[in-house]
Amino acid sequence: MILGANIFRDLFAGIRDIVGGRSGSYEEVLREARQGALREMTEEAARLGADAVVGIDLDYETLGANNGMLMVTATGTAVKLG
Repeated sequence: MILGANIFRDLFAGIRDIVGGRSGSYEEVLREARQGALREMTEEAARLGADAVVGIDLDYETLGANNGMLMVTATGTAVKLG
């Protein structure tokens, strides 16, 4: 899953970096990206006939000009139970 960063979100996150504190807007983007990546992985496992996914790993990367894009990759092993 790849999401673009919003210029206003970047501006306010930069201000937070200077004065300290958490960036709620970036936390929300990370949460959305993580949920989307897990959802896509789960849907693909179900399409393959799996009952579950084990050994899940989440990987975060920034891409694009000025690192303006966030890519979250979820990987795991699809298994059939019983």
